[in-house]
Amino acid sequence: MNKGKYYITTAIAYTSGKPHIGNTYEIVLADSIARYKRKDGYDVFFQTGTDEHGQKIEIKAQEAGITPKQYVDNVAGEIKRIWDLMDTSYDKFIRTTDESHEKQVQKIFKKLYDQGDIYKGAYEGMYCTPCESFWTESQLVDGKCPDCGREVKPAKEEAYFFKMSKYADRLIQHINEHPEFIQPVSRKNEMMNNFLLPGLQDLCVSRSSFKWGIPVDFDDKHVVYVWLDALTNYITGIGYDADGNSSEQYKKLWPADLHLIGKDIIRFHTIYWPIFLMALGEPLPKQVFGHPWLLQGDGKMSKSKGNVIYADDLVDFFGVDAVRYFVLHEMPFENDGVISWELLVERLNSDLANTLGNLVNRTISMTNKYFGGTVSDEHCAEEVDNDLKNTVLSAYDKVEAKMNELRVADALTEIFSVFKRCNKYIDETEPWVLAKDEAKKARLSTVLYNLTESIIIGASLLEPFMPKTAEKIAEQFKTSLRGFEELNEFGKYVSGTKVTDAPQILFARLDVKEVVEKVEELYSKRREAQKSPEENEEKEPVIDMDAKPEISYEDFDKLQFRVGKIIACEEVPKSKKLLCSQVQIGSEVKQIVSGIKQHYSAQEMVGKKVCVLTNLKPAKLAGVLSEGMLLCAEDENGNLGLMVPEKDMPAGAEIC
Repeated sequence: MNKGKYYITTAIAYTSGKPHIGNTYEIVLADSIARYKRKDGYDVFFQTGTDEHGQKIEIKAQEAGITPKQYVDNVAGEIKRIWDLMDTSYDKFIRTTDESHEKQVQKIFKKLYDQGDIYKGAYEGMYCTPCESFWTESQLVDGKCPDCGREVKPAKEEAYFFKMSKYADRLIQHINEHPEFIQPVSRKNEMMNNFLLPGLQDLCVSRSSFKWGIPVDFDDKHVVYVWLDALTNYITGIGYDADGNSSEQYKKLWPADLHLIGKDIIRFHTIYWPIFLMALGEPLPKQVFGHPWLLQGDGKMSKSKGNVIYADDLVDFFGVDAVRYFVLHEMPFENDGVISWELLVERLNSDLANTLGNLVNRTISMTNKYFGGTVSDEHCAEEVDNDLKNTVLSAYDKVEAKMNELRVADALTEIFSVFKRCNKYIDETEPWVLAKDEAKKARLSTVLYNLTESIIIGASLLEPFMPKTAEKIAEQFKTSLRGFEELNEFGKYVSGTKVTDAPQILFARLDVKEVVEKVEELYSKRREAQKSPEENEEKEPVIDMDAKPEISYEDFDKLQFRVGKIIACEEVPKSKKLLCSQVQIGSEVKQIVSGIKQHYSAQEMVGKKVCVLTNLKPAKLAGVLSEGMLLCAEDENGNLGLMVPEKDMPAGAEIC
């Protein structure tokens, strides 16, 4: 049954470096949706690719001593390798350096200029190179980029601008009339309240201070700015032509059914992109979904620490489908997910090795042991069979409902409910007990048939998410995976089929200590490999960091630092990080809450002389009032050390 076309895209990956697992999550998520829709009867077109222009690329290429094109060729190749490693079924991998894309971007820019949507001016503001974004002083957060939190620098240059406000009211109306357009709803509220309703500023759409970009063909001093270049890939990749000669593929596929993107670029896709499309006279995409982030549970990923988690590292330890399962299952619908090596081992052992792998292995082993490998339905049913069948036959509708809402993690949970119900069925029917009574042989055969049928239905639902695992399960039962339209009937497995003689272990259990040791060895080697020859010489370690803006003596004089003596300390309830210290400073005692529990016990804090910032505005941490700050130093591994006076000083002494 053909349910019509379904065009899905990911954000195109920026070619500044190798993508870590948080970047890779998006392509796996999109692939699971694309595979599911294909199996559900849709004619799917799945596009991904790379964003390859901009000042950041130009700088990185200069540092590497190669041309920008050589640099992006290398990185794009690495991104494509990882997408392929993760078994993703994209139909097109577009690069913004593709000649066809560059040509259309130039046409689009000229069209918008000719119709008065783009005009020439000059830009003066604060510029963030990593984000390639200009900001006004009022938009900065603590003087830094509001998107990435990094340093910004003043910049002024001639530029072309797009008249965003011209289309703002139309976009607000569209969002109000199409509540499904921006998902989740929290992202829609953020865009409306923080950007659209306060009023849009005109958008800078060209740059003249660097060269690595698509030239504005009627003004060669300028290159097209990143967002007008990158966002248009969604239409140029399927044959859009700004002159009105778009391909049949474009006419078939556009508008996109789903743009799947990270929550950090939701503004560009739900404000800039639809406004560009309105100006071009093209329909808007049906839905933009801003997924949450996958964060590292044991600290921030850092190249300097050598602890960045890459997909190929994970695959070496766990295999492709285990990694796919983890990133899909652990990511909530709206909130950020957490990844750690320990959690991966736990999930592999409990969900994959035990719930799924052991179920398949036991069922095949019992079939071989009791019936020479032949699965037969002897129609010797009992009441307990009905609940199993109801669970299995209702699974598709439950999964379909979750997938229609893009709740992929919940869909996986529904599928694993089938496998958990199968394990419970084994406990209920006790096949090993039935095998001892010859009179119950027909019942035993029926039990094993019911298990086999249930597993195949579960595996057929699992296929879009863990394709190789689902195929292996079907192969071991000497059958084929089924289409979704075949999952409404129990008993399609051909009675009399002989299963494999030797069941294959789908997922081997792992020892968490061994994995962590190997991971630390991997990280250690990576840190060593990153060192220069000079760094490998034995010398006292140092840490470099970005300098903060200069301050005047008057700014410094506002801060009061004094020596304090800790007279009591206790752990903050329900907190993994916080200690609450009573600190004597002169004749008064201040209560100070510090995130140092992982580095100091409450007992060893008592009696210490410490350096204290005493005039910090009081604040509550985990519900406990804190009236100052203990000064600490932190190394590159996140280890903290309290700052203490070199000589014994009285409590209250001023630090100057």
